[in-house]
Amino acid sequence: MALTAIAALTLTGCADGTAGDGGSSNGPAAQAVTQSPPASIVPAATSSPVPKGPVTFTFGDGRLSFAHPEGWRVEHEQVSASPAVETATVYDASGNEQVAIYYSQIGDATAGDVSRFILETDPVPGLIGAAVPTPSSSFFVDHAFGTATYRMGLTAGSPVSPDGKVQHGLIMLGDRILTADVVFTGQPFANDEAAKAWYWGAEGQALKSVLMSFSYR
Repeated sequence: MALTAIAALTLTGCADGTAGDGGSSNGPAAQAVTQSPPASIVPAATSSPVPKGPVTFTFGDGRLSFAHPEGWRVEHEQVSASPAVETATVYDASGNEQVAIYYSQIGDATAGDVSRFILETDPVPGLIGAAVPTPSSSFFVDHAFGTATYRMGLTAGSPVSPDGKVQHGLIMLGDRILTADVVFTGQPFANDEAAKAWYWGAEGQALKSVLMSFSYR
């Protein structure tokens, strides 16, 4: 049932749901790995209820939308009308904060000197042609000062450029900036193998489906 729901989430033609008003920096060389699940990894069980069918949330401008499992909820806030600044937080059925979204006419980029290792990255079909480079759903780990920081969210193209440089670009959609990041508490994974097992399990794939469902028209 979880696999059926995950597959359903990748379809973005659902009816409109709730509506509210609504560069690159170089670092050390980074590595990328094959974007397919290792055969040795068994999908881990999710601690959250099994997702149901998709529900579409559309921002107030009527252009940006995404889908989430039935039973999950979105808290939307219109921080400012002019310039437009909106936030949306996606919670799962157990009330856990899962995805933080920022959609605004103003923004700032932060970058650091890190080594980045991609676990997986995929272009988002509904954002093809809406931004250059095409935004991607990405799962990667940054290594800096002896600490591994796992990140999952939308990135401006691949998190690592073809020549192996770490990229920190913002996603530009029209006159707005978009960020969407999975919320991890503390140090979520003991190592990369544990991170991969989670990612290819039900919870990781449900969250990937939310990111892959973004659409801009």
